[in-house]
Order: sequence, then C-alpha cells, then structure tokens
Amino acid sequence: MSKIVGIDLGTTNSLVATVDSGIPLVIADAAGARLTPSVVHFPAAGQPPVVGAEANRVRLIHPAATAYSVKRFMGRRAADITPEELSVTYPVNTTGHGPVTFPLQDRNWTPEEVSAEVLKKLRAVADAYFGEPITRAVITVPAYFNDAQRNATKKAGELAGFTVERILNEPTAAALAYGLDKLKERAKIAVYDLGGGTFDLSILELTEGVFQVLSTNGNTRLGGDDLDRRLVEFLVEKIAAAGGPRLAVDVPTAPANVLALLSRVRESAEQAKIRLSSETSVDIALPFLTPEFSFHLTLTRAELEQLTRDIIGRTRAHCLRALADAKIEAATLDQVILVGGQTRMPLVRQFVSELFGCVDFTETRGSLRLGSDYHQAAGPQLNTSQNPDEAVALGAAIQAEILSGGFKNVLLLDVTPLSLGIETFGGLMNVLIPRNSTIPVKAGEMFTTAVDQQRSMLIHVLQGERERARDNWSLGKFTLEFAPLPRGLARVGVQFEIDANGILHALARDIQTGRERVVEMKSAVDVADEAVQQMVEESVEHAFTDLAARRWIEAKLKANEVLTATRSALTACADEVDAAYQAKIAIAVQEVEAALTTEASNEAGDLKRLQGAIAALDEATKPLAELLMDRAMEALLRKRGLLQ
Repeated sequence: MSKIVGIDLGTTNSLVATVDSGIPLVIADAAGARLTPSVVHFPAAGQPPVVGAEANRVRLIHPAATAYSVKRFMGRRAADITPEELSVTYPVNTTGHGPVTFPLQDRNWTPEEVSAEVLKKLRAVADAYFGEPITRAVITVPAYFNDAQRNATKKAGELAGFTVERILNEPTAAALAYGLDKLKERAKIAVYDLGGGTFDLSILELTEGVFQVLSTNGNTRLGGDDLDRRLVEFLVEKIAAAGGPRLAVDVPTAPANVLALLSRVRESAEQAKIRLSSETSVDIALPFLTPEFSFHLTLTRAELEQLTRDIIGRTRAHCLRALADAKIEAATLDQVILVGGQTRMPLVRQFVSELFGCVDFTETRGSLRLGSDYHQAAGPQLNTSQNPDEAVALGAAIQAEILSGGFKNVLLLDVTPLSLGIETFGGLMNVLIPRNSTIPVKAGEMFTTAVDQQRSMLIHVLQGERERARDNWSLGKFTLEFAPLPRGLARVGVQFEIDANGILHALARDIQTGRERVVEMKSAVDVADEAVQQMVEESVEHAFTDLAARRWIEAKLKANEVLTATRSALTACADEVDAAYQAKIAIAVQEVEAALTTEASNEAGDLKRLQGAIAALDEATKPLAELLMDRAMEALLRKRGLLQ
C-alpha cells in the first residue's frame, strides 16, 4: 500500500511531510522550498493552472486571475460571505444560496477544486521524493472547522487523488510535533495557533500516552491576512496623502491596472510585516506606481504593533473561553506552544506570555524565548522550540505514521466543540452529544410520535447550546416514514455518530419495521466563529430564561396531554359520571386552559399557576381514572373468560 503523508493545507502556505527513519520532516520541492504558497493562477482557457511560488509571482501581474486565501471560503455558502472577506483581487461569486464559486478561466471553480490544485502540487512533491505514487494522506484543519468545512477539505483531497485517511485538528497535530507526548502524566498544554487565515486555542491533557482535547475555541476568519489587510489600508492612505493614486481596497471588480497596483502594495505590506518580526524598522519602496509617482515609507515595528494590536487582542476571548470550558486556570498549564507563521510576531508572543502568565519571558534578536530558570509554580512555559510554520505538517506526518503502525505509544482524542441534538415536539432541542465530548463518539435515544396516525417523523438535526430549537443552528433535516399508529406507540431510534474526522452521521430507525435512514451531514450551517462565541455566551446569559422557557413548554405539553385524556375519558364514561362531578372537572379544565393563555403576554408563561392547575386537574380526575381502570380490568377478565 502507498505511504501515508501528512499535509498542512494552509491559508497562506501548504506543506507535505513524512517520517523517515523515525524522524518527522517536511518534504522540499525541486527548488529546495518546503513551503508551497497556497496560490493558484489561472491562465487562458485550455492551459493548466499554475500553483505555488510561480503563481505567487504571477499574482502581481495578473491579480484578477490568481486565487489565494481560498481556505477561508471552504465549505461555506455564498450568502454568508461578509463584504470584508471579499477584499481579494480575484472575482468571487456570492449570489444565491449555493456554495461560493470563483469565475476564473471561463468557468466557475469551487474552493475545493482550487484547493485540490494545491494538493496536487504537494502530491507531485511527495511522488518525486519517494519515487512512487503517493495516494494516502492525513490532512489538517482548524479545530473550529465545522462539518461542512471538514467535508470540503476531505473532498479537496479526493479531487487531488488522495485517499484521506484522517482529518486532523491542527492544534492536536502541533502538540505531536512538539513532542509533548513525552511530558509528565496529566500534563496540560495550550496550543495557540494563529495562521494566515484561522485562529485556534486548544487545551490538551496527556494521560497514559493519550492526547485528549479538553476544550477548543477559535475563529476560522481571523489570521495573518487580517494584519496584512490592515497594513494595506494604512499604506493606501499614505499613498493617497502623498499625492499618489487612490486605491480602493474592497473593490475586487476594479480595473485591472488598479488591481495590479494594489497587488504590489499588498506584496510590500506582507514582506514588511514578516521582516518586522526580526527587525525594528523597514523601508517600503514602491517605485513608479504611476509614471509620475513613486512611494517610499519607513515603517517601524511599533507602528505595525499599534496598527494591529486590536486584531491580536481579538484572540483573547477565545483563549479565556477555552480555559473556562476546560475548567482550568492558566497557571495550572504546563506549557503554551505557538503554532502558525503569525506567531513569529513579537507582539503575538508578548500577548500570549502576558495572557497565560508565562515565566522568564525575554526578548533576544527580535524573537522571544524562555530564560533558563523555569518553575512550574510561577506559570506555564512558553515553548517556541519548533518552527511554527512546519509544526502542523510534522504533526500530521506523525499521525500518518501512527495510522501506518510505525508509532504505537501515542493516541489522539479530539472533541466536538458544540452540542448536537434534534428538535422535539414543542420546539425544544434534545441534546444527544454534549459539547466537548471526545470523538469519535456515538450516542442515541428513543423517540415516539405526538399525533395519532402519524405516518412519518421529521428528524431536524441541531447544533448549539440553547434550550429552544429556534435559537440553535440547523445542520439538516430528513424524514423517516413508518406505518400509522396511535400516538405514543411508534418507536423511532435516533443515533448520532461523529467519526474520527469530526464528520457527523445521523441515523433514524423505525423499531417496529427495521426501516432506517442514515444521513451524512454535509451541509452544516456556516456561521462566523464570532457567532459561535456569541452563542456560547448567550447560552450563559440566557440560562435562566431558557430554562424557564423549557419548563413552560414541557408543562404546556403535559397540560395538553392531560386535557385530551380528560375529555376522552369524560366522553367514554359520560353515562357513569353524575353532573356534579362533571362540573367539578369542568372547573379544573377551565383553570388549566386559563393558565395556558398566559403565554400570550408572557413567553415563559405563569409556570407555577399552570403546574398548580395541572396538579388540581390530576387530583380531580382520580375517580375518573379509577373508573377507566376498572373498565379496562373488567374487559380483560371478560376476554380471558374469567368473568361472565
């Protein structure tokens, strides 16, 4: 069988890695480069796409025909793309409710197809290294990628000719690359992963050689690209103020000459940002932006930090939420590791050190490192021993070796970041898999019908932390048909399974007939991770009102059941119940009905009044229930011939 390689499919750069003689390494291409820019240029129709460093160079000349940062569009619907995300120089089709597409080279390309071109390039690099075709891979994704984004990544790998053996969370891969499996038992690690387009913070614990993700939080639309954009906006303002051309950053449909100028500015901004991680100031020179105008500016590290400090600060809330979800304090961490090229920035390292209280933090030659005296009691150790650009790919290679049977003493256990469940009668969410459950995981529950002679059941799959279905995200719907029966008699088993790739499969089975449907959730709702964070915060903020609403809905459902049963019993026993007793029951029924009407003025309803009315009706109908029981017993005895 083919060797399994590890691939980091990044927003800015992508890498392919392997394990050779027990040593993980990133495979270099023919030019000796280990990083392949995630850039694809589309020449005239009929010519194959150009990928990597060559495409990155062409990007300056033909920006409107060169796709980059495509990872941000993976698995997302066109309608959900924000105007800020459209500040790219190539065309993006966001019309309708379908997926994002790129009208390039006389046809519409999907993000998966563009990413597949990058993966094909990596596959060719691996083929050349091994001297044989490589068809199996482990591909990494941000920990906060949802189901649709994970499926899109897997599809891209398949389009490139790979069998995708595992979709692996990037922070978990990084922990392997740092060799954290050699830490002490019960060691806890935070992985701060800030790449070109995504951010993750994951808390891991090592137990008997097993990496378990205690919690994860992040933003799939936050990364180095945002810093580049901020710096581009700054330079565009300076160019205009100096009498140069006015360039619109957010207009991808601008004329080709304007896009070309903007590409030059963006290239200079990115290079300046990179250099300022090791230098305190850089000169930005853009000669002959127009025949009459050249631009020059000296940019300092302090100015860059002032421009971008708020963007780095946006990672703070995600870090604190991950710590809270893991139920630990920052001081109890053993290590904080940095992953992603953007963590080379001194401001990022200083921010992380201060946020987590890392010890012995010093700056040398523009980079930050640990001092020699380290004491756990003082705080976690900031570990920057690995190349942040390569750590994820190396971890993917280690995971590939584990799957091949090469490493046998390490196991990875990831978690699902949000609860999963289905909508039940009354509009409530019934959770089957709680958030932060270790995956792979399987869970199920039995459900029944709420209406007489019901012929089918709609399975509405939800993701979120709120009590009511309408406040959570819809992942998809499907219907299971079955024979009509009186309400409460049909039995439908619903089971969720999240596989090792983090992809959800939902099963519904009619217990009576064995008929079942299994659906792979390929269209998970695509919401910004800021909205994920907001949902978790709202679940805490509205915890009491949500609980009150659930109690009211459950009480309302019970009240309707009791009313239906009472009316049915009165009809069945009308000839055996005197008028005075019927009037007593009618008064109790009226009180339940009156309590139910409070919903019109108060969404949560007067719960105590309704519960009291239900209890009073239960008490009032006890003689009626006993009469029905006697009737049922008499009928049973007659059926068995024990009573004439």
